[in-house]
Amino acid sequence: MPWNPAFPPMISMKILKKILSYLMIAAIAAITALSYQLFIFPNNFAPSGISGICTIIQHLTGFSVGYMSLLINIPLAVIVFFAVSKPMALRSLVYSLVFSVGLLTLEKVDLSTFAYATASGQVLGPLVAGVIMGTGYSLLVRVSANTGGIDFIAALIHKKRPETNMFWIIFALNLCIAGVSYFVYDFQMEPVVLCILYSFTASTVTDKLTKSGQSAIRFEIVTDHPRELYDAIKSHLHRGVTLIPGRGMYRDKEVSVLICVINRSQIAAMNEVIRSFPNTFAVMSQVGSVVGNFRQLDKDGNEEKQLLDPGQ
Repeated sequence: MPWNPAFPPMISMKILKKILSYLMIAAIAAITALSYQLFIFPNNFAPSGISGICTIIQHLTGFSVGYMSLLINIPLAVIVFFAVSKPMALRSLVYSLVFSVGLLTLEKVDLSTFAYATASGQVLGPLVAGVIMGTGYSLLVRVSANTGGIDFIAALIHKKRPETNMFWIIFALNLCIAGVSYFVYDFQMEPVVLCILYSFTASTVTDKLTKSGQSAIRFEIVTDHPRELYDAIKSHLHRGVTLIPGRGMYRDKEVSVLICVINRSQIAAMNEVIRSFPNTFAVMSQVGSVVGNFRQLDKDGNEEKQLLDPGQ
């Protein structure tokens, strides 16, 4: 095999991306563990998912969530590793290990000065915890990782039964956790409300941030100047277009339809380009996500370098 000077740097970059991805996963897990100590445990409520069950067990028996999380997630990660996806299992296991070790370490640190225990009727602590969890989860998804627990179970169920709607299974589990909280936390409704609020905040933030990273704007442009318009779009927006021949029925005349997908921040620039051509108009619509094997270009028209490894 002839020597290729670009070969070693390519390997190094790939390894660097993996290292950065694992460091990000570990950082998210550590921040989540700190969030539990500052905003969840002091407010006496159980969060969503398997961690909520672990929190209830800790409240009843004193057995640490950190140890319980390890006992649950390590066997599940091994099963997922062989049955579903090796990268996802490894990355999610890293999260679970750092999260558990973080909880066990922080238990020995006096954080009472920083812990935020809300007064009755206030919800700021659970809201902050939900925002932290939602933000972290949206970042984990980008590198093919999750928080373990119910996500491991969902991956295994989906592998066996792809048609299963996991939303309702997770919803039922969280509903059970909220209901059990009433009996565990001295027959009070406040822990139930806080659990529901935390779950809603975390899922809403996750959904918003995940969609914001994938959404785009689709333009369908009808024009008599396809080549000139394409050159302008390429020059000003650094975007490619797809040409579809068409016929305008009102004038019974041949026209060209250009399809172009852009970022939200480029809408004003696209409108300016379109207005500069006569007999040209466009239909704009929102796109939920863009998938496929294509190059992503920056504002200078150069291919964007992905900092993290998607793990797929």
